[in-house]
Amino acid sequence: MANSFNENLTQVTAEKNKNSYQIRNILFVVAMWLSSRFVIAVTMLLIAPLLPAPANGNAVTFSWDVFTAWDSVWYQQIATNGYQPSDNGALYSTAFFPLFPLIIRIFMNLGLPFAVAGTLINNFAFLGALIILYFWVNDSYGKSAARWATAVLAWCPYSLYGTVVYTEGLFLLCSTSALRAFDKRQYIWTAFWGGLATATRVTGITLIPGFLFVSWKERRGLKAYLASLAVGSGFVFYNLYCQIKFGDALAFLHAQKGWRSSVGFDWRGWWKMLMQIVVGPTNANGSIQDPLHPLLFAIIIGSSYFLWRFRGKIGATKVRYGFYVLWIFLWLLTRNSLPNDPFSSEPLIKILLIFGGVYLLWFSRKKIPLVAVIYGFFSFALILNTGLTASVERYAYGIVSLSYAFGLLVARYPRWGYAIMGFFAIILASFAVRFSQELWLA
Repeated sequence: MANSFNENLTQVTAEKNKNSYQIRNILFVVAMWLSSRFVIAVTMLLIAPLLPAPANGNAVTFSWDVFTAWDSVWYQQIATNGYQPSDNGALYSTAFFPLFPLIIRIFMNLGLPFAVAGTLINNFAFLGALIILYFWVNDSYGKSAARWATAVLAWCPYSLYGTVVYTEGLFLLCSTSALRAFDKRQYIWTAFWGGLATATRVTGITLIPGFLFVSWKERRGLKAYLASLAVGSGFVFYNLYCQIKFGDALAFLHAQKGWRSSVGFDWRGWWKMLMQIVVGPTNANGSIQDPLHPLLFAIIIGSSYFLWRFRGKIGATKVRYGFYVLWIFLWLLTRNSLPNDPFSSEPLIKILLIFGGVYLLWFSRKKIPLVAVIYGFFSFALILNTGLTASVERYAYGIVSLSYAFGLLVARYPRWGYAIMGFFAIILASFAVRFSQELWLA
């Protein structure tokens, strides 16, 4: 009887310890979410209104409206009036998938203004995505890796779009939940969350080939194949809606003509950004406008080479700080937009996120779950063939596989991780200012 009592006591104690451990984990995620959102809110609501209005932007006022700009206008139109043709008869609004504005409409019916409803929904959905990612990574790699992956997703500069009235938070919640459920062979939840993902954003369809490939590769059986196909339910229902209302099941695809005239890899756009990084702004005939720019670029690259070449003599600490300082200089040198081209901002970060992200996935292919790797590659294949370079960095941020992989990487080099998080915070604040002034960001 005493043994039975001791066993029960041990079990109760273990359960309490487990619950306490889970609470601490969730509190860490909330702290990452809250601190990063605090930086955004303070910058947009308190700092940005004190700054002068930019030449091609707007003055900022203390209001919920700072969280709405660019695509937010389309979501407001859909949430308020439904999908309607534009003045020229084009169905541009159908390019934006229905789940996010539908949820906003539900909250608006409860009395919340559009800006308040959209901001709250996106922010709390983003918190949910952080929690799901934390426990997904923690299950395989433990607390340290989970914390770094969560910090990367929360503090990445493009996490701004997890706060403003955009779909990033909701899409990350749905896609991350679907990926984790599939990885855990929870196929009902896979179909549920995957269906919501494909109803949120067109890039959600890359879950389908990713799940089908992994089902075949790992020989998972019929349930896995059925769940993979069921993920397309949100996409199919939206097709049916477009067919019934507009007589065009692919109206969302045809609406893309309002933003692009062709599809495929935009090599001219990427080459233009690369040249902006190396030689700076150029004239129409290709001549360099600022000769100092390529000289400074050459000095930075040359200094980086000498740091690496003589790293043994200089010392690891000095080399680390040296590279960090050179990176800051390179970012400051290349971050300005090209004249009369507001869509060319942050070319260095964009190229690093896209092509560095592809390499990171390949480098991490044996470390992160196979389904995350395959989903990431299919997502990159889609966003690199849209015919545009605008917004691709924002779509890349929505590939949760990158945060998973980068979290594992910086967990091995925490000193670099802290430096990177500091750099992220600086850019996040600058992005918040730009968005609140309605300057193009991504």
